[in-house]
Formats: sequence, structure tokens, C-alpha cells
Amino acid sequence: MSRIREARLADCPRILDLIHELAVYEKEPDAVKNTVADLEEHLFGEDPKVFTHVAEDESGQLVGIAMWFPTYSTWEGRHGIHLEDLYVQESERGKGTGTALLRTLAQICVARGYRRLEWAVLDWNAPAIAFYDSIHSSTMDGWSTRRLDGPALEEMAR
Repeated sequence: MSRIREARLADCPRILDLIHELAVYEKEPDAVKNTVADLEEHLFGEDPKVFTHVAEDESGQLVGIAMWFPTYSTWEGRHGIHLEDLYVQESERGKGTGTALLRTLAQICVARGYRRLEWAVLDWNAPAIAFYDSIHSSTMDGWSTRRLDGPALEEMAR
């Protein structure tokens, strides 16, 4: 089983490698624009808004990440966590690493009085869906994720 810990500044190059691996897995190999400098600024700058926990194997190599940020529910009147990315290298899957990363985030939620741990999963990602079903997460039926980006975002901003 992997050891879970908060990311450190020196982890940023390896975190970026894992982000690239995730993009390949999600069939978007050229979509990553993030850089080591971006990660250093956003995870460890003056006022971080995004956080990362990492999974290390027995040799200390990073084999998984959970990148997340706090959310707020107007109905609950409480914060929560949005898990932006959960990724475990293929060679480490099935060993409890993903569960350990999610457990860490659930522990943060409980300790801080947060009410929710939420994330999105691609419809075609059957292995991830099966894993999420196995830990008794629920599907948000009736909700669709929407996005403004690129030219549409620019146009809306005008």
C-alpha cells in the first residue's frame, strides 16, 4: 500500500508527469497546458486555492495524486471538497492507493465539518465508475456539468 501525504514543492515536476499520464489515459494527450511553474505558484504560492495529496510507493516514487479545492454549498451552509483529479498509475491500481487518497480527503472533510466530497467521472471510464460504485458514492442524476471556455468565455466576459 502506498503512503499518502501532502504534496511538497519538490514534487511539482512529478505531479506534472502524472497529470500528463492522466491526460493520455483520458484520451486528451495534448490538452495539458499546466507547467511546473504553474503548479509551484498555485499549490505553494502566497495564497493557495488548490491542494494536492500524493501517494508514494515503497521506494518513495510518486504513483498517484488527488488534486482538490474547497467548495461551498449554499443549501448546506457548509464547505466541501471538489476533487479535480484522482490519478493512480496503472501499475499501482488495485492495491488500495486510490481508496487511500479518497479516504484522506474524506478525513479532511470530517475533521473540518465539510459536508461533501464531490468529483466528476467520464461516462466511458468503466473502471473508475466501478471503483466509485464500490465505495458507495452516488451519481448526481439530473445534473449535467457545463463549461464556458475559450472564445465562449471571452464573449461572455464582454
